[in-house]
Amino acid sequence: MITTYHLNTNELTADFLKAIKSLYKGKTVSITVEAEMDETEYLLASETNSNMLHESLNQAEKGELITVNIGKTKKK
Repeated sequence: MITTYHLNTNELTADFLKAIKSLYKGKTVSITVEAEMDETEYLLASETNSNMLHESLNQAEKGELITVNIGKTKKK
């Protein structure tokens, strides 16, 4: 059985460990700890996406903005 938990370090309590011990009672388990990417890290992880985002920021700084009225878009 594989279970993945996504939680903040503030949620790591003795009760959490008790739940793990109860769920896997008497078994040897493997625990891997990995910090998750925040939204910014995720968006910048792809070189292509990072380039597009930086270009968009440069355009915004120059005042090259595009206004879109979502209410007037046509449904296909």
